[in-house]
Amino acid sequence: MDKTKSKLSEPISSETSKNSMAFQYQKSDNITQDIVTLIQSAKGHVAREYNSTQVYLAWFIGKRIEDELLQHKRADYGEKLIESISETLSRQYGSGYARSSIFRMIKFYRYFSDERIVSTLSRQLSWSHFILICTMEDELKRTFYAEMCRVQKWSVRGLKQQIDSMLYERTALSKSQSDVINAQLKELQNEDKMTPELVFKDPYFIEFTSGKSYLSEADLETAILDNITTFLQELGSDFCFVARQKRMSTGKKDRYLDLLFFNRRLMRLIAIELKLGDFDPAYKGQMEWYLNWLNKHERLPHEAKPLGIILCAGKDHEDIQYLELDKTGIHVAQYLTELPAQDVLEEKLKHAIALAQERVTNLQRNSDSMTLLGEK
Repeated sequence: MDKTKSKLSEPISSETSKNSMAFQYQKSDNITQDIVTLIQSAKGHVAREYNSTQVYLAWFIGKRIEDELLQHKRADYGEKLIESISETLSRQYGSGYARSSIFRMIKFYRYFSDERIVSTLSRQLSWSHFILICTMEDELKRTFYAEMCRVQKWSVRGLKQQIDSMLYERTALSKSQSDVINAQLKELQNEDKMTPELVFKDPYFIEFTSGKSYLSEADLETAILDNITTFLQELGSDFCFVARQKRMSTGKKDRYLDLLFFNRRLMRLIAIELKLGDFDPAYKGQMEWYLNWLNKHERLPHEAKPLGIILCAGKDHEDIQYLELDKTGIHVAQYLTELPAQDVLEEKLKHAIALAQERVTNLQRNSDSMTLLGEK
């Protein structure tokens, strides 16, 4: 073996401290560069430890105050107590303990009272992440953003962008009943399991087209590929580009899929078809053919069955309802070339969620009725 080649050093660690550093580095012939690498690793370790400690400190302060408040159960006592704590800590430690900051810590503890969950999240999320997440009243939304942030490793800025774009409301999961949402979030929390309902969105934003009208689907496809990095960010961080105009042959005829991707967490090929107009039921048969071909000719043994996304300029929810696409692995979504005003987007998504949840409720009611009739 050539001794000049780089090799992995032995881990540097200490058994005497629970929080001691343990890291590896590539040993090279450049001792200065090796030391720089060690210093950078140490700084990263210190930053992570600081963030984790800051989160835990906020949680324990919130817990201690909450325990005190529960003993007395008087609103006037709570106000005076928080005011007194804030004044004392602000004099000693500065603006980080203003009255509003103390209230954030109490809210943080109330929303995340399970220390085991806080311990897991604090390895990736900073106190600034939690401040954003704790502005949400809905528990399912808080859990969604906290766990997705942990898994996808979003920065504070990235988390804010996802919240502002109403990612939760755009996911297929948000259209489900609360017990289904809660079950899938538990799987994400406990097993890091990502499902298509967590990954697929509606609508998708492709703002890089600047509201431009396209004469053909090929032109739209070219615009997407010219901005593939931005498009991948909108799809999700686990998507990888595979092919454009994927050729699929049967011996007598060639067909071409617009875009083919692979999702690492879902372990599936994802076929995407672009349509300039509104969704047409005929698109279902076309996508089913693509998925069956991919399943037979491209799917590897360790992969799950391919899924499809049909991206359209518009769609009729009732039209899609009759096709029962959720049984076929096909997701129909609208694409928007311009981000609408926040209130317009919010109203649109609330309406879509209400329609979807009403459909699920009706299906469940019909299923229950059929069960009762069968029993009679």
